[in-house]
Amino acid sequence: MRRLLIAALFLGLIGSGCAEKKEVKPEETQPSQEQKATEKGEAQKGPEKITEETAKVESKEIASKSEEVSGMFEDVFFDFDKYDISDRAKPVLKAAADYVIKNTGQKLLIEGHCDERGTTEYNLGLGDRRAKAAKDYLASLGIPSSRVDTISYGKEKPVCAEHSEDCWAKNRRDHLIIVKRKK
Repeated sequence: MRRLLIAALFLGLIGSGCAEKKEVKPEETQPSQEQKATEKGEAQKGPEKITEETAKVESKEIASKSEEVSGMFEDVFFDFDKYDISDRAKPVLKAAADYVIKNTGQKLLIEGHCDERGTTEYNLGLGDRRAKAAKDYLASLGIPSSRVDTISYGKEKPVCAEHSEDCWAKNRRDHLIIVKRKK
């Protein structure tokens, strides 16, 4: 009887050590940190999001040190996939330059924007090139580069949400903002 009990115990131990392995399917694995963040509604921290957050943080830093005046100048518009300053944009930039020259305590913030076509990363780069092209043109008019800041929002802040060429043309722009220093 004792041998039978030992044999049963031995077989039980061996059997539990060789248990059938369960196949783990991909959906049964533990979610990654990115998946947990997405499920909670938090933004993923990929390269595109980091760039967007950087743009937002830079904009908030500028605003916290100053007071912004938007809508004082017309927007500067661009052709599709272009960042060169057109003849129709030059009078707008000239008016902005004249204002900044007369008001020495103020700076100019140029926001570069794009239409919805293209990747977020590409449009952030294109918006940056558009803003810098306007900054370079202002420098040619005598505005020191230290008095002009640029930021790119890419396609993240459209003024028109329709999916048409007329709407896209409105979103391909530089938006000019006067930044007044707080006293």
